[in-house]
Amino acid sequence: MDDRPVTDTATRPGTRSGAGLRPHVQGQQSLARVQALPWLLFIIMLALAVWLGWRAFGPRDQGDVLATSLVAFEKQNRLTVFSAQLSPVVASEDSRLFGALRSRQVAVIPARVDYTLDLSAMDRNRMSWNEESDTLDVQLPALTIGRPNLDEGRAQYLREGLWITRDAQDQLTRDNTALAERQAVEQAANPVLLNLARGAAKDAIRQNLAIPLQVAGFGNVTVNVRFDGEAQAPPAAARPAN
Repeated sequence: MDDRPVTDTATRPGTRSGAGLRPHVQGQQSLARVQALPWLLFIIMLALAVWLGWRAFGPRDQGDVLATSLVAFEKQNRLTVFSAQLSPVVASEDSRLFGALRSRQVAVIPARVDYTLDLSAMDRNRMSWNEESDTLDVQLPALTIGRPNLDEGRAQYLREGLWITRDAQDQLTRDNTALAERQAVEQAANPVLLNLARGAAKDAIRQNLAIPLQVAGFGNVTVNVRFDGEAQAPPAAARPAN
């Protein structure tokens, strides 16, 4: 008779074998991961929305507005804001052989004069930012009137004289060119043309500053522009808080 103890390998009531337990646990873990995925995506989207909202409506540093504006100016040191098309009418005379040969020339020479702004002179001292009303005040240096560009290829000449030598004709043309250049400068300094040039300069500066500031996230910024010697615009009313 065999006295060795007999091991009971039968499964006790209410218990499961190890082989049956492992698939059940793995299924619970997979289900938990599937259920947690929507919450994880929700948290990520919420954090992204908070970050975007802070970028759009959060506090802004006053220096950033001026720095962004200065960068816009640095891209072009000299800005042509207006061009005037002029047609000076000039006349000159020439006398040779002790006055025996006299000649006269009348010329109409088209000219273009450019009005430019020296943006290299712009710095923080020429700008101020009102955070309450989102208003940027800009003070510009005086306009520069460029040297007239004479279009002598389209010039019209009227000459008078019994006999005009080649040297006399060349001298008359040189004299009329110099006169036309001086007259074009004087015409370009006309108050009417200067006002038109200043208005074009202000519009150009407003556009060159408002668009970069809007792209940088500062919203619809009001840009007030004036030249040296002009009175500053009255302060704008602060915008009501939302």
